[in-house]
Parts: sequence; C-alpha cells; structure tokens
Amino acid sequence: MNSLFDVTGKVVLVTGGSRGIGEMIARGFVDAGAKVYISSRKAAVCDALAKELSEHGECISLPADLSTEAECQRLAGEIASREHHLDVLVNNAGATWGAPMSEYDEAAFERVLALNVKGVFHLTKFLRALLEAKGSAESPSRVINIGSIDGIKVPAMETYAYSASKAAVHQLTRHLAKAMAPNVTVNAIAPGPFESKMMKSTLDAFRDSIAAAAPMKRIGRPSDMAGTAIFLASPAASYITGVILPVDGGISTVM
Repeated sequence: MNSLFDVTGKVVLVTGGSRGIGEMIARGFVDAGAKVYISSRKAAVCDALAKELSEHGECISLPADLSTEAECQRLAGEIASREHHLDVLVNNAGATWGAPMSEYDEAAFERVLALNVKGVFHLTKFLRALLEAKGSAESPSRVINIGSIDGIKVPAMETYAYSASKAAVHQLTRHLAKAMAPNVTVNAIAPGPFESKMMKSTLDAFRDSIAAAAPMKRIGRPSDMAGTAIFLASPAASYITGVILPVDGGISTVM
C-alpha cells in the first residue's frame, strides 16, 4: 500500500515555493524523498528556504518572476539544463489585489492575470517536453495547478481579478488535461483558508469566524496541503486528470 503514495526520487518544480502554500508543498515533497526545485521572485528568500530544506533532503533554488513569458521560458531552460525529465510541475506562483470596484484599474487586473493565468500556461507550455520525456499512460507525469475556492464561490472581499483568475486556472486545468493526456495528468487544488502571507490580514481579523463557518471547524494545516499534492503526484492518482479538488474543510459546500 505504501508504494501507492511513493514519490521518492521524483523530480519536482514548485513555483512560488518559498512561502505559504508553495512552501508547504515543497517541504512535503522534500520530506517524502523527492528532488525539489523551488522558484520565487525574491531570490534571497528562495535561496534561504532551499538551504534550510536541503538539510532534510534535496532542494534547489531557481528564482524567477513568472509574470512574463520570457521568464517562464528562462526558468524552463534552467530546469532543462539540469534534468532530462520533470515528473511534477506545481504551478503555485500567484498574486492577489483587493480594492473597491470603482478603484480597480487595468494595472491591477493585468498584474494578477499575468502571473496567475498566463504564467501557468506559459510555464507548462515550455516544460511540456520535459514532462513528456518520461511520462506514459501507465505512469504519467503530473501538473498540479493551485487554484482557489474563490474561483468556485464568490469571495467576501473585493478581489475581482484574483477570483476571476482562479476560475480561469480551473478551466485552463481542464483544457490542459485534455491536451496533455495520456502522458501527463493535469489537476488543480482549490485551497480554502491556510496560513500564508496572502491570507495573513484576513486570518488576523476573521480567523475564529472563518474556522467556525467551515464544516471541519478549523483552518488548513501544512500537512493538509502537502498530503493532497503528494497524492496527486503519486501512483494512486495516475488515473485522475482534469479535476478541481477543493481543500477547504468543506467551506465551498456551505458558503
């Protein structure tokens, strides 16, 4: 049974991997015996986490700003110069912005959509050959996109570009799943509230009420996120593709 969830030796790239949900996932893969590359815009933070995680396994820092097609191509080239294949791509890098509708301008929308949607597409496109290099119908490589329950339900806050971008990520996931089968599966995790920089101000103000409203009566833990990503990357999920999996303690079912 343990072999169903074994990711030992897998080559994994986690974008936005230096903090928050990306860090949770990267730590989980390192602890599970995978070789993990992490990327984020802030090189110093990315390098520091990779150094820390390397005390427990293998983790390499490859900083990049994935809001541009050129940087997505450069990062893919960096991976290709080091590896002959890629087993798992976790598209987690993302941004949010909140403002009243009357103040929500073009620049705010473009910043969020460029990273959250176009960055996911371009990086997957440039890494497709590496993902397909070892993937097969029996043992496919994996793409795991990080969406959000805000792409499933209407959020309480005025984060118009963010919620729209995550709904787009969910549909892009389905589209890529069809295009990249059978050698690569593409699924999305739609997180609810987890401890992260993006959620900090919301949790500081509303932690108790958010937890109380969730059927599971708590905020997400790092192990919840790491476990879901490892499952989707493991042999146990080799026949699952095009799925949007809420990891939210049931919040999307009641709100």
